[in-house]
Amino acid sequence: MKGINIEHKLQNRRGKKWDSEQILAEVQQILSEDSKKEEQIAHQLGSKNNVRANDFDFDLLKTEKIFHIDQIKEICIDYRLRFLNSSYFKGKIPQEAISKIKLLETIHNTSLKGFKVMAPSKLFKLEDKDDPLLFAPIGNDYYYLIHKWGNDLHPLRKLFVWPFKNISNLVLVVLLISYFVTLMVPEGLFSKKNSTAEFWIIFFFMFKCIASIVIFYGFALGKNFNPAIWKSKYYNA
Repeated sequence: MKGINIEHKLQNRRGKKWDSEQILAEVQQILSEDSKKEEQIAHQLGSKNNVRANDFDFDLLKTEKIFHIDQIKEICIDYRLRFLNSSYFKGKIPQEAISKIKLLETIHNTSLKGFKVMAPSKLFKLEDKDDPLLFAPIGNDYYYLIHKWGNDLHPLRKLFVWPFKNISNLVLVVLLISYFVTLMVPEGLFSKKNSTAEFWIIFFFMFKCIASIVIFYGFALGKNFNPAIWKSKYYNA
């Protein structure tokens, strides 16, 4: 007995209902509609509109992906990130994120707008490998996490950016650096006898030098503290 070729059976079954031209026309129509949908999403991602809410079906939302603006703000301040309109994001939105947007729009029967991105400041100027997160507004200062891509942040990033959280942290770090630099000054460099007064004079001198460098760096590059930049769209905020 001759074996059964499933592919031939499938082609025969298809041929009974549709001809080749009809199949190609339907496939072309589906691809055309999908392409238009992606163009609309790309347009919304690049739009500067400030839509505050989308028409989600709340019964279909995943609670673990819903975040309040206060929670987002705390993370941005702790890790020196920005939370800005997606139009300011200069990196590439991955195709997986586009697909998730299309799926959400289909499930919720709506068109999403007002996308936001949480990412390091430099990602709003140049492409980088750190991890951006794409959000869509739900309403009442709540946002829905759509997609995360890229690599995780450095495990010590929170520690590295801690001095830039506020002026008190920065002064404390400058004082600590000045103290350790003063300890590195060789004994007898300025006088034959070491004294407590001499130590604190050198410490004060080191503090002024390091503080001057920090102030110059801050003003020259237009840097600011984390709470002031997390929602700022300006490079020198």
